[in-house]
Amino acid sequence: MAEGTANAREQAKGDKRARIVEAAIRVFADRGFHRATVAEVAREADVADGTIYLYFKNKDDLLACLFEERMAELNALMTAELEKVDGALERVRCFVKTHLRMVRERPALAQVLIVELRQSARLIKAHKATGFASYLDIIGGIVEGGVEDGSIRATVDAKAIRRAIFGALDEVALSWLLGGRRFDLGKNAEQLADLFARGLAA
Repeated sequence: MAEGTANAREQAKGDKRARIVEAAIRVFADRGFHRATVAEVAREADVADGTIYLYFKNKDDLLACLFEERMAELNALMTAELEKVDGALERVRCFVKTHLRMVRERPALAQVLIVELRQSARLIKAHKATGFASYLDIIGGIVEGGVEDGSIRATVDAKAIRRAIFGALDEVALSWLLGGRRFDLGKNAEQLADLFARGLAA
């Protein structure tokens, strides 16, 4: 009985923390990180202001934890999608389309990760941003694998290309988010996927 009660208590804590993180995503996306307050996040999560501090040191810590946790989720999703595809060039296409699909399906999260974090770069750097580094390693690994098997040109610099691909996707997503989501992100994904795959092909 005691063990069951303890497990239920831990589950409740986990649920409350997750609720706070999701509320922070919505509030930061709507208000902007710097204008948003802890009180607004608490209100959105339907918890007392002080409850936030049971899980996070302050608003900066909440953003940093949000970033790392959601990046870990996105890395896992990307890895799962790539496992369904064979060949380096097709995996490049898959990476591009999956990235922009995630932006389209979770615009509030994309707003925080892409727009708000630009204004908090020092904060994320202080927390080392391992999730983002792992994300870049995914596309870098695809390119390196393609060079090794001959499907991607041997002259390609994997480190430079991974930044180029991410940079292009980031810019398209930023334009979509700040421009009122007026253009077809799926069509852009197809075009970029084709552009990079053809450009890298041996």
